[in-house]
Amino acid sequence: MDTPLINLSELSPEALAAFVKELGLPAFRGKQIAGWLSQGATFDEMTNLPLETRKLLATKATTGALRIAGKLQSAIDGTIKYLFDLGDGNFIESVLMKYKYGYSVCVSTQAGCRMGCTFCASAKAGFVRNLTGAEILAQLRAICKDQKISISHIVMMGVGEPLDNYENVLDFIRMAHDPNGMNISYRKMSLSTCGVVPGIERLMEENIPLTLSVSLHAPFQEQRAQMMPVARKYKLDKLLEICNTYTVRTGRRITFEYAMIRDVNDSPKHADELIRLLGSMLCHVNLIPVNAVDGTGYHKAERERIDAFRKRLEDGGVAATVRRAMGRDIEAACGQLRRKAMEDRSEGKATDGDLCKE
Repeated sequence: MDTPLINLSELSPEALAAFVKELGLPAFRGKQIAGWLSQGATFDEMTNLPLETRKLLATKATTGALRIAGKLQSAIDGTIKYLFDLGDGNFIESVLMKYKYGYSVCVSTQAGCRMGCTFCASAKAGFVRNLTGAEILAQLRAICKDQKISISHIVMMGVGEPLDNYENVLDFIRMAHDPNGMNISYRKMSLSTCGVVPGIERLMEENIPLTLSVSLHAPFQEQRAQMMPVARKYKLDKLLEICNTYTVRTGRRITFEYAMIRDVNDSPKHADELIRLLGSMLCHVNLIPVNAVDGTGYHKAERERIDAFRKRLEDGGVAATVRRAMGRDIEAACGQLRRKAMEDRSEGKATDGDLCKE
């Protein structure tokens, strides 16, 4: 049986140094390799290494660099949606967004998702496996390399439930924060969860000053459980209890994500119940005009109704904003490209760079 190749991006600096020494290479080669890895380079691109060294490395290891299987760029605001090939038959998505303050990337944390939210394209494509911390980081590196930019903000809101992949996501957060790596401030990272209560409890103890976003989407337990199966296990009252504890313990405001779905959760009674539930909590409600996904039957609430909902919340003492839509013409919410790619692959269709074009 062949020995599995080592993913060098998953090695600590100490482990990488030991690997280089084991190959009989001088120590300084480890620092050179680490520098290239931080740029998302392949072995062929490590031009300050001798050709024989690069050939040797390729027989023992991989760089962990992701292949871009396709991308779509918005003609409206320049948002770019990436489809990455993991090299094992699976695909993930990431989204690059440009704001006044810099570039932000929405990363995926799993290949698929097992949470089963009824409005989500990720759930419909099914769950395959967790991503390693290095695979999550590789999304940032690939985008920086492709666009020749630096990233200032990270949103963990792509394919997958971050708190269902807790250890790997924490590894990623620490690697992205590493001053010797991407050096991204914890305060410029946002982690979104559908409400995995034990994960929120664990995160609270980490003392990492990131922004916690919780997908709420309905203020009534029965309705929320219909939309989000996770709510059957972690009921709304327990979720809000731990969220309140989180804000008290950390001193950090929680963002509640609320997808505005026409004639489902956009009524005045829904707004009034949110006010009752959240009125005393250190929080903010982010109203999201929902993206239509085939097979869900859900449609985006009308803008007038969204604005009235926001005003009702604010009049009731709950801070609320309407999320700015990014990449509307390319359906920039994660999950739909991956779903199509997996369907095409199962049907034997090509999944190369022409799968989706700029």
